[in-house]
Amino acid sequence: MKLAIGSDHAGYKLKVEVVKVLEDMNIDFEDVGCDCTDSVDYPDYALPVAEKVASGEVDKGILICGTGIGMSISANKMNGIRCALVHDVFSAKATRAHNDSNILAMGERIVGPGLAGEIVKAWIETDFEGGRHSKRVDKMMAIEEK
Repeated sequence: MKLAIGSDHAGYKLKVEVVKVLEDMNIDFEDVGCDCTDSVDYPDYALPVAEKVASGEVDKGILICGTGIGMSISANKMNGIRCALVHDVFSAKATRAHNDSNILAMGERIVGPGLAGEIVKAWIETDFEGGRHSKRVDKMMAIEEK
C-alpha cells in the first residue's frame, strides 16, 4: 500500500505526528506538503493528494487542516474520490467498511495526536466489506456522471 499525505498550515503539526504513525506501520507514503505553519491555502494540498489517489498513483490519501472540512470538500471535487472527514475511530472503520473511502480527512484543532494515530490505524486496517455496500458506493459514484 502507498499513501499520499498533505496538510495546510493549520494541520501541519498533526501531519508530523501522523507521518510517525505511518512510519511505525511501515506504510509507504509521499508527503505533498505543506512543510510549515505559515498560512497557505488548503486546496493547494488537497488537489495533489486527490489527483494521486484518483489516478491510481497511490492507493489512499490523508489530508489534514484545522477542521478537516476544507480539505474534505476540496478533495471530493475530484472524480473518483470518496474523502471522509473523520474525528473518531468508529467512523474511521465505518467509512472504510461501508463507503470504501479512499481519502481520510482530519482536523488538527479537533483531534489530538493520540486519537489521530488510532483513527489512521483503524482506517488503514479496515477493508471494504463489499456486498450490499458495493451497490450503494456504485450509486454514489454514478452521481459524478450527472
